[in-house]
Amino acid sequence: MNSEAPGYIGPYRLLNVVNTGQNTQMWQAFHDGEKCFYGIKVLLDKFRRNREQTNYLRWEHTVGAKLKDERIIRIIEFKFDRGTPYLAMEWFSAPNLKQLVRQGVETYEYLVPQIIDQATGALAYFNEQGWIHRDIKPDNFLASDKGPDKGKVKLIDFALAQKARRGIGKLFASKPKVQGTRSYMAPEQIRGESLDYRSDLYSLACTFYELVSGKPPFTGTSANDLLMKHLKAPPPPLESANPNVTPQFAQLLRKAMAKKPENRPNSVGDFLTAIRMAKVYRRPPSPPSEGDDG
Repeated sequence: MNSEAPGYIGPYRLLNVVNTGQNTQMWQAFHDGEKCFYGIKVLLDKFRRNREQTNYLRWEHTVGAKLKDERIIRIIEFKFDRGTPYLAMEWFSAPNLKQLVRQGVETYEYLVPQIIDQATGALAYFNEQGWIHRDIKPDNFLASDKGPDKGKVKLIDFALAQKARRGIGKLFASKPKVQGTRSYMAPEQIRGESLDYRSDLYSLACTFYELVSGKPPFTGTSANDLLMKHLKAPPPPLESANPNVTPQFAQLLRKAMAKKPENRPNSVGDFLTAIRMAKVYRRPPSPPSEGDDG
């Protein structure tokens, strides 16, 4: 497969590339028989025969196939076509939160309370099904900022998800492989310790900090410097980055970013309850003018 003449993969006609990651590429595709669009994730050419990367695609199907929530991207099937593995999922035409942040906070700020509610609800559902995502970050939430789906959010990318260990199972769990994205990893994730839902919550709070302020809570001069800040440094005051944020909301994020899991809310569901009782902004931001909104 190549980007110049993609053709078909399985029954899906590949139309255009919408995102290229380190190992995978996401396409918008059309199913001629069903007359509808799908998202198709394929491995980049150099990884097409890579067993580990193929297993990540297969695992994403295993995790996502049984999830039934409109805030979670719907996974359709994992198959091979002429030796090429691919993952088919529902098509949701929306940028991810990282792309929105790059546009400028002022362009989507009025949607932030709705985005936060939907993203938190999506992760709460995901956790309630027994899964720890392990890679919560702005890139893994799609959020529509235009059209009839404006404000809707979808949680994506389950390749690193793992089943939560319960009870005695925690005692016999092998040490998890250190994986994730440095700007959003919980301290216990960095140290390679056992994870639970509160690890996802830490990453979610880092995501919301960036969504509201326009930048992640921690940056570093090197990878190690960044990780040490997650381990040791308190997050910069959110109110300084965005004076319109309420003290209650800023405090909720600070608590969710506590260095020790036991000092965070017990679950994302508990965090959602608290978030719904607190206003994000002192003054509700106004939407852009219709001419800018599209």
